[in-house]
Amino acid sequence: MHSNWAGGLWPALTEKFNFLASQMMNLTRNRMRNYRTLLAVIFLLTGSGVAQEAVLELDPSLTQIGFTLGDILHTVHGTFRLKYGTINFNPVTGQASGSVVVDATSGQSGSRGRDNKMHKDILESRQYPEITLSPLKVQGHIASQGDSEIQIQGVFRIHGADHEITLKAHINISGEKLTGNAHFSIPYVQWGLRNPSTFILRVNDTVGIDLHVAGNLSAQPVH
Repeated sequence: MHSNWAGGLWPALTEKFNFLASQMMNLTRNRMRNYRTLLAVIFLLTGSGVAQEAVLELDPSLTQIGFTLGDILHTVHGTFRLKYGTINFNPVTGQASGSVVVDATSGQSGSRGRDNKMHKDILESRQYPEITLSPLKVQGHIASQGDSEIQIQGVFRIHGADHEITLKAHINISGEKLTGNAHFSIPYVQWGLRNPSTFILRVNDTVGIDLHVAGNLSAQPVH
């Protein structure tokens, strides 16, 4: 009995204990790393980290981009997919940089014929496969945790042309996670895109955009 314990069970228990101890140490290190990151973000957003900037990495799987286009008969709803997005901003100065890149070829409204016309005649998405928003300035107080109302000034690039834009956004910070919502209108005809109206069917010359973003917030030194 003693030999079986020493030769079989005890080494197995020892190996199991060492494995569990290693997992607990890894968990503790991960929690401490997350805690330090959270403290850095809070330190930054409360105005103490003048030598740092906030970095928001958007999660394409959690970000939703919807569009709405009305006509005299009904309203068309559709979606686009986010390719990637990184926004850097300084909470002290409000200066921002980075880009939010949308896959123009992913646009769909549930009608193959309508979507083919949109991509071929309006967006020309084979020639212009990306739509981008490049933030330049963030205005408004950003709470270190909870809800905030901000304005984002930047450049909206579509169909190969840049346009100045200002949009209002509601954001929420919970730990290192940031979510945000914004609604704005794009005067696509004024911006040079083709109006899909026909003699029989008239559509609006602006398209509404509903944006829901989600991502991870971190802090990094200003170079």
